[in-house]
Formats: sequence, C-alpha cells, structure tokens
Amino acid sequence: MPNSSSVSEFLLLPFADTRELQLLHFALFLGIYLAALLGNGLILSAIACHHRLHTPMYFFLLNLALLDLDCISTTLPKAMAKALLDTRAISYQGCVAQVFFLVFFFSSEYSILITMAYDRYVAVCKPLHYGSLLGSRACAQMAAAAWASGFLYAVLHTANTFSLPLCRGNAVDQYFCEIPQILKLSCSDAYLREGRLLIFSACLTTVCFVFIVVSYVHIFRVVLRMPSDQGWHKAFSTCLPHLAVVSLFVSTVIFAHLKPPLISSASIDLVVSGLYSLAPPALNPLIYSMRNQELKDALRKLMH
Repeated sequence: MPNSSSVSEFLLLPFADTRELQLLHFALFLGIYLAALLGNGLILSAIACHHRLHTPMYFFLLNLALLDLDCISTTLPKAMAKALLDTRAISYQGCVAQVFFLVFFFSSEYSILITMAYDRYVAVCKPLHYGSLLGSRACAQMAAAAWASGFLYAVLHTANTFSLPLCRGNAVDQYFCEIPQILKLSCSDAYLREGRLLIFSACLTTVCFVFIVVSYVHIFRVVLRMPSDQGWHKAFSTCLPHLAVVSLFVSTVIFAHLKPPLISSASIDLVVSGLYSLAPPALNPLIYSMRNQELKDALRKLMH
C-alpha cells in the first residue's frame, strides 16, 4: 500500500480514449482559454488606461479580472498539454502547487465578490458616506485583506491535505488536482481532520453568502423607492452584473461539491468541474460589460 512519501506523481482523469477526441478537447480548451485571456485582459487594460474608471467599483473589478486569469491559468494549460500530449501524469509537487493556487485564487475571488457587494451597498444605500467609507486607502486595505485571507486559507488547506497518508493509489478522478479527490486517496480515518476543516469553511462561506444576500435586500429596497427611472437604471446596471457573477460562482461550486451521489459519474464530474473552474473566468467579462455603459465606452476607446 503506497503512502504519501512513496507517491512521486498523480494520474489525472483522461478526457477521451481516441486521438481525435483528445484533439477536440484541446481545441475546445484553447478557445475557452483565449476567450478568458482576451475578455479579462481587455477589462484590465480598460480600467488601467482610463481615469474615469479609477473608482472603488472598478478597482475591485480589476482585482476580480486578475483573479479570473489566475484561476483559469492554474488548471487549463495543464489540461491542454494533457490532451495534446496524451499524458495523464502530474508530479507530486505539481499537484500540491495546483491545489494551493486553485484554493488561493478561488477563495480570494470570493472575498473580492463580498467586498464588491459592500461597495454596491454603500454606493446605493449610503451615497453621502461613499467617499469616506471607500477611500483609496480603505479599498487597498480591503483588497489586500482579500488576497491575504485567500493565501492563508490555501496554506492551511494544502498543508492539511497533503500531510495525510495516501493509501489508495495515485489515480485522481478529475482532470486537475482538487482537495475532495485527494481525500479519496487517503486512509479511511485520516481524512476526517481535513473534512472537519472543509465543513467549517462551508459554514463560513454560507455566512458570507448571507451577508451578500442581505446587502442586496437593502439595495433593492432603496432602489425601488427611487423616484426616477434614471436612478433605477444606474443602480441596476452596476448591481445586476455583480449579482449574476456571484450567482454563477456560488451555484457552480455548490453543485460541483454537493450534488447527489446518484448523479455522480466520471463524465458528469468532468462537466461539472469544468463549469465551476472555467465558466466564471470566461463569462465574467461578458457579464460585466453587457449592461455597464462606462465600461463599454472605455473598451470601445481602447479598441480604437
């Protein structure tokens, strides 16, 4: 029975058995990756180059776009190489790094989404205090706290996961390394420690999601009392994209990790994991640019 000290590499789940389907997966992943790079790169460039977008809302959006690029770059290049070169192996150190960066970027992104909800709450419900509550120093501190919390969270989970003895081989039932799949390889009693930590993390995530929901309840109550349609349009054009991004992020992660065992299979797990790891980074730029006229104008000027 191998343990963690004797495992030098992991075997990831293959996409297909035939060469044609492997190349098709490579082309699909390449298209998604290029779309995510283009969309998030344009948002980063537009916010950096246009002084009208140097506001707290767009500062947090810049952090979100940067994290989306990091998230999709953690898993997709390795998946493309795996499909193109027809290989399943990933080194032990590479798997540890992939788990660490995936948890780091995803948890930091969730923290940024919470911060963006607070930004929209202050902008709509307390507009007279917006400058004092969300000054440049406060925004920098909140963004730094989001990245730092994600880093500490990733260190804790990665160290806890890979300190467990691995007694069930090295075949990971996923196209990238993730904590639930690594726990399946650990000894029957050893994974309970990390399981308790995951339950605590799930409870903390739920509390933060409730904070987002409560913030938007207050936002919609204020918006519905606005007398002018222009106020409605401005509030909804900045709030609805963020709400859509939060819904996409949370729903895909919840469905991936809490789906019923009856609908679980290797192919379904691949599709679901692709949803939560690929869909938000690729679709977030489109969601934010659809209803935001300021961002549309900045992107148009950037393209010209």
